[in-house]
Amino acid sequence: MVETERTWFPTNRCFMAIRMLIADDHAVMRAGVRSLVQKTEIEIVAEAADGDSAFQLALKHLPDLVLLDVRMPNNDGIACLGRLRAELPQMPVLMFSAYDNPTYIARAVALGAAGYLVKTASPEELLAAMRRAATGESIWTREELRRVTGALSTPHGAVDLEVPLTKRENEVLKQLALGLSNKEIALALSISYETVKEHVQNVLRKVGVSDRTQAAVWAVRKGIV
Repeated sequence: MVETERTWFPTNRCFMAIRMLIADDHAVMRAGVRSLVQKTEIEIVAEAADGDSAFQLALKHLPDLVLLDVRMPNNDGIACLGRLRAELPQMPVLMFSAYDNPTYIARAVALGAAGYLVKTASPEELLAAMRRAATGESIWTREELRRVTGALSTPHGAVDLEVPLTKRENEVLKQLALGLSNKEIALALSISYETVKEHVQNVLRKVGVSDRTQAAVWAVRKGIV
């Protein structure tokens, strides 16, 4: 039996609800979104508390929109976004995070998210973003794109070059690309803060970029994360 290719078709907004999947590891946040959309045309068809579950539920329910948190267990939201874009490239994914982190934003842009909202957004802003994203519209602002323009303009040709990173430098780069600070990387890898700083500087120099955000985008394009 030949498996048919999965296809996502946008809902006709004039007659049907917007079917949405929520993925957030905090039950209180999921409850808040449920309450927000309760009397609107937005229908929550599934909820997930981690990246793996979000991916599987998206494949099962084929929602019109995925509202996806960034920091979650079992594959974070950015990793889940990458998997969704590979499997269901037309499905809108709206990132919704507590972290106004340029690395996260750059990776979300690079992986084709419909937009990125921080959790300090007003209910009205969130509802408007959901509705726009569900129709396939990009909700990126000029300010957000301006913040990551330098990172995204890193030459694609550089991705094809072999960069002689050590095993530890690769480990640090993976953590850096996930948006972790030097202190968080030190804790995750059980090494000193000063050692992390040294590895980060070596990674930036070897990759040929000027900041952490560019390094994160390079790592995404290289397939390291």
